[in-house]
Amino acid sequence: MIRLILLVLSLLLATTAFSQTTAIVGGKVHTVGPKGTLNDATIIIVDGKIRAVGAGLDIPDGAAIIDATGKIITPGLFSSLGQLGLVEVGMSAGPVDSQQRGAQFTAGFDVADAYNPRSTLIAINRIEGVTRAAITPSPAYPDDTGNKGHVLSGLAAVVNLGDDDVLDRRHAAMVVTLGQGGSFFAAGTRASAWLILRNALDEAADYRDHKSDVERGERREYQHSIADLEALQDVIAGNTPILVGINRASDIETLVSLTQTYGLRAIISGGAEAWMVADKIAAAEIPVILATTSNLPGSFDSINARRGSASILMKAGVKVALSDSESQTHNARNISQSAGNAVADGITWDAALRAITLTPAEIYGVDDAVGSIEVGKAADIVIWPADPLELTTYAEQVLINGVSIPMVSRQTLLRDRYLQIDSDKPPAYRD
Repeated sequence: MIRLILLVLSLLLATTAFSQTTAIVGGKVHTVGPKGTLNDATIIIVDGKIRAVGAGLDIPDGAAIIDATGKIITPGLFSSLGQLGLVEVGMSAGPVDSQQRGAQFTAGFDVADAYNPRSTLIAINRIEGVTRAAITPSPAYPDDTGNKGHVLSGLAAVVNLGDDDVLDRRHAAMVVTLGQGGSFFAAGTRASAWLILRNALDEAADYRDHKSDVERGERREYQHSIADLEALQDVIAGNTPILVGINRASDIETLVSLTQTYGLRAIISGGAEAWMVADKIAAAEIPVILATTSNLPGSFDSINARRGSASILMKAGVKVALSDSESQTHNARNISQSAGNAVADGITWDAALRAITLTPAEIYGVDDAVGSIEVGKAADIVIWPADPLELTTYAEQVLINGVSIPMVSRQTLLRDRYLQIDSDKPPAYRD
């Protein structure tokens, strides 16, 4: 018994000895939480989690102190769409880890298995404040080489851009392409794309109800593989939302009807004409991931695209997250600029910050752990010298899970190499 007590005490002492405590002091903290904005505040971080936030807090003995006096502090930014860690060079002839181009799988395709946390694009985006990202499969458009595309592109995931334990949530959403985009995978008609989706949902329900018959070989063959039907079970149960790439108002109305018929949860991606049916979207409680800079009629699906759509949607009660484009990869960091544009077009500054932090966390069901500066959440924190929604403002320091990341990327290294004017070496040979 004495040995057991000594062992427990030694483990407790070891835990205490290796615990890491950090205090960020003096900054203006936009918590994006119940405490709102705090001036001259202190954030206490213990073992990667926020222990306390407020003014006049006592700093624990031995804590590492980060002086943020005169700085602005926000939660880490959340990229709500894209292929970070899945695509390095988009035009490369090598593997395209974000796309399923064959005919064997559709819904079961899971990009989490291909995520590369050491991608050079990770550092480029995180030094500008992006700490979490949804990684989403992208539709593979048919080509002359036999590659196929699918209405159901596969499963999205949520990752953090730190160095350890990067996968936050698998199966965060099922990516679906409808409207004009979906027509490319359905004999050139959007109606067939809807039919493909409905058939997949119906087959998934049939498989759920007759799984034992399927296992005994006593059920008809399905158009979708067993892996696809298994992946769709959480969708038809309402646990995993469908992330639908869609723009036209009439298609959005069809989506609203579909979610009600099948009991689905949905997220709209794109939503160029969503403002036209904002009340219906709000009533259906469907969030929208909106690219504020995509405000021109680039196709017949988005003929009514306009500036200020985020403001219209928010006023109607729609939950809106902001993206840089419909495929954030290399420049996911530009979401802060998108938020600034949304402010210029009518939403409040606080709402814009929320739309690139807490709201995407809510959409993907990870808001209990990230998205705001609150006690118990992961210490994803960015320190800015000025307004983070201004184009010329760059992050000074970024913490992911309480760890201060090196503010270095391939781009900063190249910049520093070519800024050396006193070196006698050609640029290619410089450190």
